[in-house]
Parts: sequence; structure tokens; C-alpha cells
Amino acid sequence: MAEGHTKPTGPDLVEGIALSDLADGAKLLGHCGDDEVLLVRRGAEIFAIGATCTHYGGPLVDGLVVEDTVRCPWHHACFDLRTGEALRAPAFSPLACWSVEQRDDRIVVGEKRKRTVSKPRPGGSGQAPEKIVIVGGGAAGFAAAETLRREHYQGSIVMLSNDEAPPVDRPNLSKDYLAGKAPEDWIPLRRESFYSKNDIDLRLNADVASIDARSGEVVLADGARTAYDRLLLATGAEPVRLTIPGADQPHVHTLRSFADCKAIIERATTARRAVVLGASFIGLEVAAALRSRAIEVHVVAPEKRPMERIMGPQMADFIRVLHEENGVVFHLEHTASSIDASKVKLSGGDTLAADLVVAGIGVRPRTGLAETAGLTLDRGVAVNAFLETSAPGIFAAGDIARWPDPHSGENIRVEHWVVAERQGRTAALNMLGHRQKFVAVPFFWSQHYDVPINYVGHAAQWDEIAIDGDIVARDCLLRFKREGRTLAVASIFRDIESLGAEVEMERQMT
Repeated sequence: MAEGHTKPTGPDLVEGIALSDLADGAKLLGHCGDDEVLLVRRGAEIFAIGATCTHYGGPLVDGLVVEDTVRCPWHHACFDLRTGEALRAPAFSPLACWSVEQRDDRIVVGEKRKRTVSKPRPGGSGQAPEKIVIVGGGAAGFAAAETLRREHYQGSIVMLSNDEAPPVDRPNLSKDYLAGKAPEDWIPLRRESFYSKNDIDLRLNADVASIDARSGEVVLADGARTAYDRLLLATGAEPVRLTIPGADQPHVHTLRSFADCKAIIERATTARRAVVLGASFIGLEVAAALRSRAIEVHVVAPEKRPMERIMGPQMADFIRVLHEENGVVFHLEHTASSIDASKVKLSGGDTLAADLVVAGIGVRPRTGLAETAGLTLDRGVAVNAFLETSAPGIFAAGDIARWPDPHSGENIRVEHWVVAERQGRTAALNMLGHRQKFVAVPFFWSQHYDVPINYVGHAAQWDEIAIDGDIVARDCLLRFKREGRTLAVASIFRDIESLGAEVEMERQMT
């Protein structure tokens, strides 16, 4: 997340700089009063925009300019240099823009421009739907609702969420917020007033029982019906639950919702020893967060190496050592066989003391509604390139959607936050008739103590890992290849190269 305001650095752009100080294609960080401003030159045009990403405050001066956009080095958000509009998640809020003049051989930045209302996107086909229903209150559902209003959709939006909280920034639940380093007001994606101001009918604690595709209605658990012209299924995934004896005790938790996170934090205030079951991204981020709270942490997982299936053996070994250096004790090639009030028994017979247990053993896509509605399933909900399901007028996005990925040439389903947000945006455009294919390169990031890992692309299998740099020195880029073709790239502190890999993949679609 962005830190508090600091004293602006760089030249005073109101006073101006020499034109020769900003080469074509270059960026320069300066300030206008107390505002940090980024200058970008593209040919004869010079743009002045806010210098920090509106997602977590990433420094855009360290980002990548691609045509008339700039991409954030941290989490690959993308902004329009002309308007400041957030074009790609995980950012939604726009950047401020300033007027720029060239006076002889000097560049002078003028007043901050007033935010102009974007024009409706041209090219929609057919009549706009009157009623859109979104089932799900996570990343994809929020992004769809936000996009619909940003695109000047005037019809009804009903958002049905079985959560008790409005859409939240879920990645933070296993990172800074769980670690006690982020305030609670960072967690909502938008304040509650956003929904009323934009006439989005957000209904919390709303359990959907079924979908009546013939009548075009969503049936709630209490029997109420909500009609739709277009429907987005964004039901996400749910944690795999433990089935071992003792799994239902109050000190045993999973982490998915805001309420889950707050329950773990409450327990962590008195806990001294925690056992994390599972060495996934969630499991290890939880382990890191609990270590920052000075809790003894043991990680139990059946794998030989943590996250080897996704990151390969070299990165997996580094991640293990990184956690061990921070006090985590691993029990790999083990599982838990039972839990009681004060300990966890392992499959090999050993026991671990524990007054807090967090299970991060995977998630399952919530496909029950799609299945009972008769939609085509394929280890998820099958969708086409436009995120349309097998039923007319019904779309799917996020963790449940399996789509034709033009980069790998395969039908894939991934459980990444940024992918879900970007799919929600594409689904919204297509519900409005814009016929936009989902072609974004998958991206996610993971944070372990002070080490961020960025991952671009999707490699379910590979036959080569090409390593550039030094993993142990925390300066590396790994290319996961199959038959000589790069399918994915993982990196540590190689932000500009990670962005470059994303652009390269975009230009090499199958």
C-alpha cells in the first residue's frame, strides 16, 4: 500500500525544465507544489500525470511506457497518459493530469486539469440490457459493476454477495493487514457510499439458490426472484475444508473473507504457537504475517518443496530458506492427521504444539449454481473468448471461469486476483455488446517478508527454466519454457523486465 505523503523530489515543474532534459521516450519525476508529477515525452507530445499508482502507490517513474500508456512496476496496473484513466486492474482510480506547455526550449507544467467525464465507448452491438445481475462480491464482480458505471451504463445493476462485507482487497488479507501493517480502511475496494452513489444495488448476505435461465431470473434462498437481461457469475472459489478429527474447533481457521482474516487476527493476539497446513502462496504469506506478530510458526505440507509445482525447484528452495531465516519451521512430506485443543498430530506420528491452526490446503471453484443451471463445465465454468457461458446472456469471470488463453494456446482456469478483476471488466464490456475478447496475460504477485515475487503468464508444465541473475541475491528473472517458447516469467526485483515480458507475451499470441 502507499505510504504517507513525503516531501516532493525532483525539479519544480511549475518553474519548468529544459526540453533537452527530457529525451524522447523518457520519464522524469518532479513536482508541482506538493504533488509529485511524472513527465513523459513521446515524440512531440509531453504528458504530465500523477507519479504514483492509485493501487498501492507504486512509483510510475520506474514503470514502462507502452505507446500512450504507462504501466506500474509493482503490480502491472496500466494508465492512459492522456486522460489518467486506469485502463487495467488492479488499479481502478485515475491519475491526476496537468496541462503542459512548451515555451521555446523549456517544458512548463501548468494547472491540474479538471477531471472530465469519459465518453461512452463506441461500437456496442444491439440494444443495451435493462437489468444486469452480478452473482458474487469479489474481484470479478466488483470490477464488472465499476466498469458498467464507468462505461455510462444507465440500467439496473444488482450485485448479490453472500459475504457480510462489501468487496475487499483480498490480497491484503494474507499480507500487510494480517501482519498488522495496514489499517482497516485500506481493505474495502470502495467505501460503501460508492455503491449508493453509483446506483449499484449491493445486497450482502444474499444466498443465491439457483438460476432460472429460461425465465431469466436468479432465485434467492428465501424464494425471492431477481430478473436479469444479462447475468455474470462471479462466485469465486471456496477453501478446501479439513476433514480430519478436530478440524471444527474454534482455533482452526481458513482464510478467504474479511471475517476470516479478522478472526485469525483476534486469535493471534493471544496465540504463541501456530501451525499452518499447506505451503501454498496463501499458506506461506500467512506464515510470514504471523511471524511478524512474533508467533512461533510451523508449516506442514505434503510436498517435498514449497510451491515447486508453480515456481520450480530453484525458486522453491529459495522460498523455503527465506522463511527458515525468518524463523518458520517446515514439516514437509507430512500431513496433519488430527487436531486437539493444544496440538496437531502429524501423519508420521509427531505432534506440534498449536493454539492457532490455519488451513491453506487449496480452494475449489464454486460451480454449483452453474451446474444446476445446466451450463457446460470443464473443471470450472467453460466460457468462450468473450467470457460467455453455454447459455445465452450468462457470462462467467474470475476463479470459476475456464477460458481459451491465446498465450498458452490452452483452455485455462487460474485463481489470481488481477485476472479476476480484468475478466470482470471484459465481461462488463461484453454484456454491453462490445464483443471484446479476453486476451490479458495472466499476472499475480506474492509477498514474503520484504521479498516480492511477480509472475507473468501461465505455465502448467515446462521442460526448461532459464535463470537470469541470482535467486539467492534476490535479483533474478526465471523463464519457464516449453519447446523453446517462454510461457511464464517469475522475477524478484526485476520489475521493468517483468513488464517487458508481459508486453512480449502480448505481442506473441497464438
